[in-house]
Amino acid sequence: MTEHAGTNGGAIDRPLRIAIVGAGPAGIYAADALMKSDVEASIDLYERMPAPFGLIRYGVAPDHPRIKGIITALHKVLDKPEVRLLGNIDYGSDIDLEDLRRFYDAVIFSTGANADRALGVPGIDLDGSYGAADFVSWYDGHPDVPRSWPLDAEKVAVLGVGNVALDVARVLAKTGDELLPTEIPPNVYEGLKNNKALEVHVFGRRGPAQAKFTPLELRELDHSPNIEVIVEPEDIDYDEGSEAARRHSKQVDMVCNTLEQWAIRDVGDRPHKLFLHFFESPAEVLGADGKVVGLRTERTTLDGTGNVKGTGTHRDWDVQAIYRAVGYLSQNIPALPFDDQAGTVPNEAGRVLADDSAEDPAQRFLPQTYVTGWIKRGPVGLIGHTKGDANETIACLLDDAAAFTPAAEPDPEAILKFLEEKGIPFTTWAGWYRLDAHERALGEPEGRERVKVVEREDMLRASEPHKV
Repeated sequence: MTEHAGTNGGAIDRPLRIAIVGAGPAGIYAADALMKSDVEASIDLYERMPAPFGLIRYGVAPDHPRIKGIITALHKVLDKPEVRLLGNIDYGSDIDLEDLRRFYDAVIFSTGANADRALGVPGIDLDGSYGAADFVSWYDGHPDVPRSWPLDAEKVAVLGVGNVALDVARVLAKTGDELLPTEIPPNVYEGLKNNKALEVHVFGRRGPAQAKFTPLELRELDHSPNIEVIVEPEDIDYDEGSEAARRHSKQVDMVCNTLEQWAIRDVGDRPHKLFLHFFESPAEVLGADGKVVGLRTERTTLDGTGNVKGTGTHRDWDVQAIYRAVGYLSQNIPALPFDDQAGTVPNEAGRVLADDSAEDPAQRFLPQTYVTGWIKRGPVGLIGHTKGDANETIACLLDDAAAFTPAAEPDPEAILKFLEEKGIPFTTWAGWYRLDAHERALGEPEGRERVKVVEREDMLRASEPHKV
């Protein structure tokens, strides 16, 4: 048995007890990294939702089963006996940091990011102006958002040139019947079936070489029989900085090549038009009677470095709804320091900072408390990038383990008793298998892989029927 000397003079002569708050990819990768180390550990993964997988379940567009395939790899981690899932538990209300310290030797937060970053443009708060994250949560069947979505705008603007902007634009431009074979729940299908959008305009303030699309995501736009993707030839422009970006990144070059091909082709007759606009910086959301009636942009031009400057030329676009996809933002975590601007918990290599001016590690860091994933470094990068985060954080945790103060009640049964006494109907990994089977059974009569259950009570009824 591996021993970890404790600061109280004793020793931890048992597997380390670790709590991970957030059962999305970041948290599951951290559990995996811990199990692959030479230190024995017993891990509990906490999740606010009744089901695991975080943004894989509630942040990936339903027509992207390729990305959802990552769940297969995550399944293998959660199947291991050293890991338990404790779902439907809200950190901050059902359980707090003081509680977790009682039962665990260390706590890792991997809560991700699910809010929209603000955009400081006049009129952005008008009726008909939405955050992309809220729309994504709706079409992904998140239980904590409204069951309906206003889709009565015929012309829609999407602000941003990342993959989330493409997802939003693609879902808005597709028909409900196109998306029906996916796992979308009935309320989402009904909403999308009645969607009136005929034109979707995606706006980026910089040029093609600065777009954050991945090549595969971009090309997928053109695969729909209902979507005509249109790029204006005058939006294809590069300066020295842009050319350098193309030379240094194969992905950037592939994105530019695709956009160039679309800019020179004839416009076809597919019924829904999806425009990709570059060098148009949002200046104002135009309103009347409190509602969105247009978007004003300022034309920009490259400055030689790949950045842009305004030209003073403005254009008004006839749109009735606007979605901002300018980035996700993490929300603060009770009992932890938080950087509101960056949307992260201040940390060094995953160790949570208590006082960054202190030289003594005992004062500098919050004891036995760590972060990984987007709450650690901000909501940037692809899902796979969180693996490196997890490895770094776990390496720090293991370096610190010899000085851990042991948990007062480390018996794995103690936390279950605590939750049961509080009357929290928590879900389990076995419960996920039951919910998974239930969703697949719902999809089978329609020839679909699954139909996602939306209501929290229905998820609990399927996963932990004896607790409802």
